[in-house]
Amino acid sequence: MDYFIKIKPGVNIYINEINPLGRKTILFIHGWPLSHRAYEYQFNKLPARGYRCIGVDTRGFGNSSKPYSGYDYNQLADDVRYIVDALNLKNFTLAGHSMGGATAIRYMSRYSGYGVAKLALFGAAAPSLTKRPDFPYGLPKEDVTEIIQATYNNRPQMLKDVAPMFFYKPITQALSDWFFQLGFEASGWATAECAKTFRDEALFSDLAKIQVPTLILHGIHDRVCLFPLAEAMKAEIKNSILIPFENSGHSLFFEEQDKFNMELEQFVG
Repeated sequence: MDYFIKIKPGVNIYINEINPLGRKTILFIHGWPLSHRAYEYQFNKLPARGYRCIGVDTRGFGNSSKPYSGYDYNQLADDVRYIVDALNLKNFTLAGHSMGGATAIRYMSRYSGYGVAKLALFGAAAPSLTKRPDFPYGLPKEDVTEIIQATYNNRPQMLKDVAPMFFYKPITQALSDWFFQLGFEASGWATAECAKTFRDEALFSDLAKIQVPTLILHGIHDRVCLFPLAEAMKAEIKNSILIPFENSGHSLFFEEQDKFNMELEQFVG
């Protein structure tokens, strides 16, 4: 079923919930610049296995409201808390891809993991997507700045250019069109502001505050959130497990969907 959760006047978050009576709940947060529909190949399978799957369009993306501000990690984590409270979620698995993974980490830190039994991170943009003086493993900040500038100047071309970065192997025109369609549902300003967030913000101090079992799934060929980010998360998050995806880039939930679904199901239990 589909519905909206009101965060505040003028800001409504779109929810796609599948199998509301499922035995265990997974709340999925998508990555930039996509929407809940990126998890299509999880929503096709996991509800049939007895899971309640809740897909969220974060503010500015998909079917959600597109306010002009509020795209830092704190606000995005606050939005997740509104959703958790509105749905009275307890003992659920919080799952996030890319920037959605970073948002999930900030939620765990900011709200002491309220309601969360387990955390699942997929190609997460943490502890820092970009290089820093004491963290040489991310992308050059200049690369993200170019994406931001392209978003302001020619967003359709930016989406076309960025799409191949998400995948390990060369992609078909159909897959490029799918990526473009999901990305173009977002607002231009949200696309740019979120890119500024994952360029400039970091989550080093958040990782040690995570106190629940954590699954880290990461493509070894990821060209967006490089694989050393996964190793850094594994080193800092207590009770975490890292599973490399040998044949995936940033879109491991698509490129190795059977393995992805199996690992997630086994982890959630």
